[in-house]
Amino acid sequence: MKSSVIIFPGSNCDRDMDVALKKFGFKNTMVWHNDDKLPKSDLIVLPGGFSYGDYLRCGSIAGKSKIINSVIDFAKTGGLVLGICNGFQILTETGLLPGVLLQNKNIEFICKNVFVKINDKNNKYFNKINKEILELHIAHNEGNYFCSDDELKEIENNNQIAAYYCDEKGNCDNDSNPNGALKNIAGILNKEKNILGMMPHPERMIDKYLSGEDGSIFFKNLLKNLKI
Repeated sequence: MKSSVIIFPGSNCDRDMDVALKKFGFKNTMVWHNDDKLPKSDLIVLPGGFSYGDYLRCGSIAGKSKIINSVIDFAKTGGLVLGICNGFQILTETGLLPGVLLQNKNIEFICKNVFVKINDKNNKYFNKINKEILELHIAHNEGNYFCSDDELKEIENNNQIAAYYCDEKGNCDNDSNPNGALKNIAGILNKEKNILGMMPHPERMIDKYLSGEDGSIFFKNLLKNLKI
């Protein structure tokens, strides 16, 4: 399977994503933001970081970059697009996903491991995954997911909430909500379920000796589903 990772000025998780994808069998290509065409890909990844220094709003300038038109076209044809952290912010800025990512409730940068509970498996990302609760890493200042009441009703009715922040036992409450996200939302999908945006970083959890292996579960499962 072929993947492409988009690099923006200020990206700092693009190499981590490249390592993770290659480790689990993807043939990955790094694509510069100023290119106008994507290579043939089964998966496009918008990585974490601080694209364009997070000036204006997080992801707002990246959402207008030259390569984004090709990403949007790819997504509209059913191609898989994964946005992690800043990539999630870019997806909301482009309108590929509903809602916005606001400043964390405590007005501070958060960098720590969290638990997330998978909510919807009717998609290529989580179908048949063998673990319900994953321990992943977050590192963000604007990860507080918010949307209007109408948008929330729609994404709930369509089962677009991919994952919730939770504790180790799967309880979703204020104590397990690191950033104030609406209803503990850690990640969402589009209606067609081919676009996933989430704040936690699976690419940082692929080695039991360095961090943890729950990210490995995510990537192995994704690759398996793409081969079906």
